[in-house]
Amino acid sequence: MPAVYVENVGDHEGSEITLRGWVYNKRSSGKLQFILLRDGTGSIQCVAFKGNFSPEQFDVLDKATQESSIEIRGEVRKDSRSPGGYEVDVTGFEIFQLAENYPITPKEHGTAFLMENRHLWLRSSRQHAILKIRHEIIKACRDYFDDQGFTLIDTPIFTPNACEGTTTLFETQYFDQMAYLTQSGQLYNEATAAAFGKVYCFGPTFRAEKSKTRRHLMEFWMVEPEVAYANLEDTMQLAEGLICLIVDRVLTKRKQQLEVLERNIAALEKISRPFPRLSYDEAVKRLQAAGSEIKWGGDFGGGDETLLSEQHSSPLLVHRYPSEVKAFYMQPDPDRPEVALCVDLLAPEGYGEIIGGGQRVDDYDLLVKRLEDHKLSAEPFQWYLDLRKYGTFPHAGFGMGIERVVAWICGLSHLREAIAFPRTLYRIYP
Repeated sequence: MPAVYVENVGDHEGSEITLRGWVYNKRSSGKLQFILLRDGTGSIQCVAFKGNFSPEQFDVLDKATQESSIEIRGEVRKDSRSPGGYEVDVTGFEIFQLAENYPITPKEHGTAFLMENRHLWLRSSRQHAILKIRHEIIKACRDYFDDQGFTLIDTPIFTPNACEGTTTLFETQYFDQMAYLTQSGQLYNEATAAAFGKVYCFGPTFRAEKSKTRRHLMEFWMVEPEVAYANLEDTMQLAEGLICLIVDRVLTKRKQQLEVLERNIAALEKISRPFPRLSYDEAVKRLQAAGSEIKWGGDFGGGDETLLSEQHSSPLLVHRYPSEVKAFYMQPDPDRPEVALCVDLLAPEGYGEIIGGGQRVDDYDLLVKRLEDHKLSAEPFQWYLDLRKYGTFPHAGFGMGIERVVAWICGLSHLREAIAFPRTLYRIYP
């Protein structure tokens, strides 16, 4: 008979079904064996009674080790004491492979050991819950932009130029020339926005930042919308809507996973629009009053972002940072050229920046000057400058780091758990 997934077992109460998966846990009690079977969609307890099997069969089943791959046949029985509300009375089984001694046990393991065995650690209930929530967040992002008429357009991973600064580029040989792994799809988004109006890209980005903080990975995923004829205010509203949808979607569809993580959902349930807004000027004053050594003109560090975000129970929009600390493409405020029409969205509970964006420079001459100010050669940006020669237009957008959002929503202490196979300063295995 066709195999049933654990998540659908409730549809087959009183019927004989087949399950295929792995032994997550097992215990014996004389004439009974209790096998906790997982199949990727959930876990269910399967109960084998000795009287239903020959002594040899029952002994074979008793030898099933943790993570052994197995097929179980049995009848679905309702049981309110079971986590999923159902159990399976085993009538038959087939063991595909008896797993060797599994290296990850219920005892405490160090982070280095767990990361070395990341390919196996993913099978734990905690890691499973995190990555299910990550999936939901990504789906919410796509639904949000798709439902508002955005077009998803893929941007290149090999690029001839920097986007966020030359010091964090990963270099790679591209036949007879040098290329770089993308830091962002934004520049290409600006080109596609001129063709499609509202666009977004979603993919991996790379930053060669020699940082070991809990908020940095060398490879991470970003969703980046870009909108023609949009301004800073439009961008802030677009970001607010995205965050609210993500929180609502996870609370609605992934409450079980949040419970596995023991996440305080009361903090998430407070999230609603509009988010508080704070100018950089006012933020500096608040930080100085709180004991920070920040001076006007400096960029915020992780500690500064934490101080600001801890003062609010909802995400915080900090806008108009000094132009000098922002990327070359940020549009200066026409009323105050020393600040840029930009915004960072800081997550509450001390999680810091999860969104950064704003208006882009749309004047050709100013963009050339900004490239010079940042000591960037204009040659690899000729195509980008062309956008200001052929129908230039005001436009704005942002980038949202998926791992940082996952860390906040799940209440994680480090980004390394927010992606299946993290790339950190000292780790590229597995």
